[in-house]
Amino acid sequence: MKKVLIIANQFPPMGGSGVQRSVKFVKHLRSFGYEPVVFTREVGNMLLKDETLLKDVPEGVKIVRTPAKECTELKGVMRIPGKVLGKVMIPDSARLWAEGSKKAVINLIKEEGIDLIYTTSAPYSDHLLGRYIKRTMPQIKWVADFRDEWTNNPYTLDNPYNPIRTNIEKKMEYSVLTEADALITNTPVMRRNFVENNSLKGDNFYTIPNGYDVEDFADYDLSKRQNNKMTLVYTGALYGRRKPDTFFQALKELKEEGKLDGDKILVRLIGNYHKDKLQAQIDSYGLTKQFEIVGYVPHNVCIKHQLDSDVLVLIEGCGRGSDAFYTGKIFEYMNTGRPVLAVLPQKGAAADLVRESKIGIVAHTENVEAIKSAVKDYYDKWCEGKLDFQPDRQVIERFERKELTKKLAEVFDSLK
Repeated sequence: MKKVLIIANQFPPMGGSGVQRSVKFVKHLRSFGYEPVVFTREVGNMLLKDETLLKDVPEGVKIVRTPAKECTELKGVMRIPGKVLGKVMIPDSARLWAEGSKKAVINLIKEEGIDLIYTTSAPYSDHLLGRYIKRTMPQIKWVADFRDEWTNNPYTLDNPYNPIRTNIEKKMEYSVLTEADALITNTPVMRRNFVENNSLKGDNFYTIPNGYDVEDFADYDLSKRQNNKMTLVYTGALYGRRKPDTFFQALKELKEEGKLDGDKILVRLIGNYHKDKLQAQIDSYGLTKQFEIVGYVPHNVCIKHQLDSDVLVLIEGCGRGSDAFYTGKIFEYMNTGRPVLAVLPQKGAAADLVRESKIGIVAHTENVEAIKSAVKDYYDKWCEGKLDFQPDRQVIERFERKELTKKLAEVFDSLK
C-alpha cells in the first residue's frame, strides 16, 4: 500500500470544523490503496478539544506530533502579547510550528519511504512546510488542498493587511499554486478565483468539497419528531461577516407583529461563543425567552442537536469573496432530513447547493423581509404538523465522505 504524508496542523484532538476534512480523509484512505501517515502539532494548550474525533483515526495509523509553538495559546501575563504576535506573524501563527518542524518532517519522509505529501489550509503555514519539502526533495509529489481562499479570503478582505504584508502573502500564495503538483479547492468558484487571479492554466486543479460522514449518524434515530416548540438550531461560529443581526431582527418583528407565538419557538445556538456578549445581543432584541446558548460541544453531540431540531439555520455574510465557499455545516445539515433556513447571499456556492439539493429556503442575508417570510412559512407548517419536505438524496449522496476520499485518491493516482 502506498504511503501518503498528511500534513495538517489542525488535527484531532483539536476541535472545530477545520479538522473534519483531514481526519475523514485519513479514516477512508486505506479503502483506496493509501496508507496515511499524519504529521501535526502537539496537543499543547489547544483552545478547542474534542477527543471523540480521534475515533475516526483507524487503528495503526502513525501520527507524529511536533511542538506546537503556538503563541496565541500562551497563558498568564503572556496571553495578550502572544495574541498580538500571532496576528503579525506571516502568514499565520502556525509559522513557528512549520519552521520548527522542517528537520523532523524530512526525517519522517525518509524513514517511512514516503513519496507523496498532502497539505491542507488553513493555516497556510501547512503549505509552506509542503513547499519546503518539495524544494528539498523534488521527487516528492505534493498535493496542496485549500479549504478556504488565501489572499482572497473574505475575512482578510474585510480587514486588509498593510501593502507590505499583502505583497509578501501574495508571493507565498503564488509559489504554492505554481510549485505544487496538484491543487484542490473546496468549491468551483474558489478554483476559478485562484486560476483567474493568478493567470494560471488550471489544468492541475481539482474541486473536492467538504461533506458528511454517514457513520456519524449511525447511532441516532433520523426519523422526524416534531418538538413541542418549533426548535431552530444553529451550529457553528458567529464572527466576521457571519452575523445573526438580520435573523434576530426578523424574529423580533414576527413576534411583535403577532405572526408567531414567542412561547412556541426556541432557537438553540451550538458553538464557541463569547456567551455574555451574545446573550446581551439577544436580550437587546427582546428575544431572551426564545434563545438558548449551549456553547461548544463535541462533534457527536452537535450531530444530536441537529437531529433534535425542527429547522436548521445557516448564516453567512455578504461581501467580496463570500460567493466562493460553503460553510462546512451545510453538508451535515443535508443528511439530517431537517429543513434548512439558509440566511445567505442569493448568489454563491452555498445558495446554489441549497437549491440544487432542495434542502430548504434561501433568504438573502440583508433582506429582513425575506427572512421573515421563510421563518413564517416554516412556522405555519410546523403549527399544522406538516413540516415535511423532499430533499434530493441523489445530490446529497455525492457529498458522503468516503466518496469524496475516493476523489482524493484519484488525484493521488494521477501523479504516479
